[in-house]
Amino acid sequence: MENEARTHVLIVPYPGQGHINPMHQFAKRIVSKGIKATLVVTKFISKSMHAETGKIGVEMISDGYDDGGFTAAVSVDAYLSRFTTVGSETLTEVIKKQQSSGYPVSCVIYDTFIPWALDVAHGFGIQAGAFFTQSCAVNNIYYQFHEGHLDTPESYAAADPTLPISIPGLPPLRPKDLPSFFYAPGYYGAYFKMLLNQYSNLKEADWIFVNTYKELEVEVVEYMAKDSPLRTIGPTLPSMYLDKRIPDDTDYKLNIYKPDSSLCMNWLNEKPNNSVVFVSFGSLAELGVEQMEELAYGLKQSNCYFLWVVRATTEEKLPSKFKEEVSEKGLIVRWSPQLEVLAHPALGCFVTHCGWNSTIEALSLGVPMVAMPQWTDQTTNAKFVQDVWGTGVRVSVDENGIVKREEIEHCIKQVLEGERSVEIRKNAIKWRNLAKEALGEGGSSEKNFDEFISKLTPTPELVI
Repeated sequence: MENEARTHVLIVPYPGQGHINPMHQFAKRIVSKGIKATLVVTKFISKSMHAETGKIGVEMISDGYDDGGFTAAVSVDAYLSRFTTVGSETLTEVIKKQQSSGYPVSCVIYDTFIPWALDVAHGFGIQAGAFFTQSCAVNNIYYQFHEGHLDTPESYAAADPTLPISIPGLPPLRPKDLPSFFYAPGYYGAYFKMLLNQYSNLKEADWIFVNTYKELEVEVVEYMAKDSPLRTIGPTLPSMYLDKRIPDDTDYKLNIYKPDSSLCMNWLNEKPNNSVVFVSFGSLAELGVEQMEELAYGLKQSNCYFLWVVRATTEEKLPSKFKEEVSEKGLIVRWSPQLEVLAHPALGCFVTHCGWNSTIEALSLGVPMVAMPQWTDQTTNAKFVQDVWGTGVRVSVDENGIVKREEIEHCIKQVLEGERSVEIRKNAIKWRNLAKEALGEGGSSEKNFDEFISKLTPTPELVI
């Protein structure tokens, strides 16, 4: 323990809920090995989050917008540019502070959305590990484009929608299976630039960690690991849902939004097993008014119990008096304790935007999905949910990009009671069991994590 006490890992996530959660869980696992870990968040996030970090230390940096965070910036470009400059400066100050304390930093684990953190760490002669919060499949697509091995987004947008696209390590894809930047070019310029910038200095990273497990993406993991120090270390869910090695680790403990926990769980407790449709589109996705109406009435027409997360900013898009119309079947909340909901026996399926955290949570807990992707990596994740992992169905959109109520009703019934429902549930249980094995003793992710810890901690000197 004396050698381990001299080891200190700094964890630096991008300031978003879907990035903070998996990296905080990685920090918990580090601490469980007797090593000091410190989570670094922006000043704005520190003010808004409901946090319980336990043995994990917390330090703050600035993104240049301490009072408003991302929403205070005039554009995505402006935010990312300011964050690069001010973030680098303030992270430097944090490391200097730690170096003069009794716990100098041994390694910086940084979110790949902020590659400048690697430069800061190496400036101190400190090891740096890149942490990808998206799937290996998606990371590989961006990497292949960054390296010049894929056509331009404009070419895919104009291509025949049935065009087969061959990418090493991946099954055959169609244009709409690629991340949205490829088939809707120009809409998200700054975000696409940020995603490609993940690879700007990646070859200098001492470690590359991905929040997935090898069995889930074996072909692409093996392909990418041939020429890089890539290690799968997921799923990064609270331990008590999978390997149960970290006592009392039942929740992420860091929430930007406060969940309506008691309301959700009490409502679920009154419902039959496998009967409830859970609907959530994460912390960022914004549905338009027409799509909200189609989703609302698709849920109503399914005649199933449903729990729908509608953030405060989108409540006004609900059809007039809809809450009253569905009060006997549906519960609408502003935020939910998602893991608890997904693990509840009453849950029948998950209507999801297929953000990676939501997808890997559902896979890890054996929950069938109705995939309704919105943008970025979600379309690729949805492709895998239906055609590779076989744990759900992907909705079809009309000529205007809208998923109609009849389609939503049809997909829900397919997953809950259709001919494919038995096979879907069987596959969901298979991936859940493999997730547990990956984190269990001798599992693929556990081996990778132990390798990291063993190389990070000093080897005791032999006493003769």
